[in-house]
Amino acid sequence: MPMRIFKTETEDELTISRIMHARSYALILDKRRCIGCDICSTVCPREAIDIKKPIKIKEEKLTPPTITIDQNKCQFCGICNTICPFGALTLEINDERTIPVLRTDSFPQIIHEIEVDTSKCPTDCRECEEICPFDLIKISVDEEKNEVNVDVETDHCPCCRLCEAKCPHDAIHTRKVIFGSITIKSEKCPDGCRDCVDICPIPGVLYLSADGKVHVNEFPCIYCGVCKIVCPAEGALEMQRTSVHHTPVHSGAWNKALEKLCSTEGMAKELRSRLIVKAQESVRRRLGKEVR
Repeated sequence: MPMRIFKTETEDELTISRIMHARSYALILDKRRCIGCDICSTVCPREAIDIKKPIKIKEEKLTPPTITIDQNKCQFCGICNTICPFGALTLEINDERTIPVLRTDSFPQIIHEIEVDTSKCPTDCRECEEICPFDLIKISVDEEKNEVNVDVETDHCPCCRLCEAKCPHDAIHTRKVIFGSITIKSEKCPDGCRDCVDICPIPGVLYLSADGKVHVNEFPCIYCGVCKIVCPAEGALEMQRTSVHHTPVHSGAWNKALEKLCSTEGMAKELRSRLIVKAQESVRRRLGKEVR
């Protein structure tokens, strides 16, 4: 049977698939979860993912960027699947969810670190559920046991930390998936422009002050880069990713992806950290032998 390649799209999903004699592949984009950031397109080794910038319509709020996937370029490696902080991409091989680059240890799994101490949660508190911008937190109460259950869709959470900041009982602790920095140069911003403010998926990260200038609160920023994509003025908004919270890996493929995502400096910083960890492990093994 010859190889067949398909691309189908609905309002909620974009699917590309490749069907061969003994194996079938499908990469599925959940448009409801995708915010149009450039993370997947940045690390794609085949340059199969493109970002479509939104077209500004006068007096209408800017819509998010959208991504498109070239079914002829994609090799179904799963890199986009594992790097997406929102869990918007799913790879299936023979109808089973899998990520080949994780299976071969050539790419790390990003870590969504969210801890909830429900013993601190009053049964009538809904602060975290109400503040989550992606509607990922659901609270239920076991009336018989008088216990609170906090269900977080961890795989889809980019760890903006709004739930931690809003929790009045210190019950939630998170760690960012991606670290970085954002700088706004107000003198370069076009008069009256608020595209970055309108498009940011996290409330309160970008905001207008009384003088009409854009400011940034980096505590809940997830460094998705959507603001930079839509910014119409060169150099008005600068964003840099510095590191990614992920599982241990020693891989040239990851080094290349990290350099694209976080710059050469970010990659070099991680390599230095690995060397330090390796040296510490070597010392511990040596001391352990000496003790015995």
